[in-house]
Amino acid sequence: MTERPTLPDYDGACTANVMRPLLEDPDNVPDWFPISFRGVDQVVLLVLDGLGWHQMQERQHLLRGFRDLPSTRIRTVAPTTTATALTSITTGLPPGEHGVIGYRMNTEGDDVLNVLRWCTSKGDARETIPPESVQHDVAFGGQRPPIVVRAEFKDSGFTRAHLGGCRMVPYRMPSTLNAEILNQLQRGEPFVYAYYDGIDKVAHEYGLGSFYDAELVFVDRMVEYLAEALPPRAALVITADHGQVDVGRNVLSPHPEVLSHVRTQSGEARFRWLHAYPGSEAALFAAAEHHHSDVAWVVTRDQVVDEGWFGPKVLPAPLARMGDVALVARADVAFEDVSDTGPFVLIGRHGSMTAAEVDVPLIAAMG
Repeated sequence: MTERPTLPDYDGACTANVMRPLLEDPDNVPDWFPISFRGVDQVVLLVLDGLGWHQMQERQHLLRGFRDLPSTRIRTVAPTTTATALTSITTGLPPGEHGVIGYRMNTEGDDVLNVLRWCTSKGDARETIPPESVQHDVAFGGQRPPIVVRAEFKDSGFTRAHLGGCRMVPYRMPSTLNAEILNQLQRGEPFVYAYYDGIDKVAHEYGLGSFYDAELVFVDRMVEYLAEALPPRAALVITADHGQVDVGRNVLSPHPEVLSHVRTQSGEARFRWLHAYPGSEAALFAAAEHHHSDVAWVVTRDQVVDEGWFGPKVLPAPLARMGDVALVARADVAFEDVSDTGPFVLIGRHGSMTAAEVDVPLIAAMG
């Protein structure tokens, strides 16, 4: 069991710091990149949702494309969840600045916004909570590169929040993802961003067993094809938003004494924010420590801010979205919130600050 959380390296090898050098000056990428890109005219940044460094290393015997490409280990942001990490990748900012601090965020009146679906308990929130009002920073420095994204994500609220103003290039099948990327390079685009969500989906529904292995092999071959098809003086850079933990059925309800101090919950099952009734903050922390410190880091909002979990500074709006106490799972468990449901029981999970979830690859190929 991990004894201390693995915290992001916001000053160095972090997913929040990948985009800007590739977009602005690929000749001078930081020395923690796996290779130099001197002389490159075009760059593809491909984000593979859910591809953790440790899960990839454990399956080297199955891989071919990933294994043959230069790679290094970097860290993602806190929490290790798609909504937060993708926004950091596309804006180049820590969560404490861009403000998307989790998959489910507390809003005014204690209504919780599901960021990926952009809905609350009242339904679609794109009009009542405009995405641009939650996340103000422009993606990719305002340069509006082509974004190769699954067609059904094209007009979502979260897309508006972390990719607003970019040129959408929708794809429908993994094969057309590759084809669209190569088409943009053939058009002469200097920078292309692409996103694939299959690894994460398989891990959530099936865990990290044979189905996950099959998906990783499939993506490995897709990457191999893409790397071989790159035109001269083009580079492919691959990273991920988070890794995974196989939780299975180990889902815990916060203890009744803990819940007696809680007015609402937000965040993720492995980074569960507890929002206290006024005046109950200390009692909530004490109860959470007593009942759950065996399987979770029990931390206060002040602690995570002081220790820089969300970046060197936290602006007022992101701070207001945090709870008073967080249950950050360090064992392979998840914390239940009855209002946080989906179409199936999740087996693979992420969100916490274990190395399995924080460490992600940075992989490179040259045409």
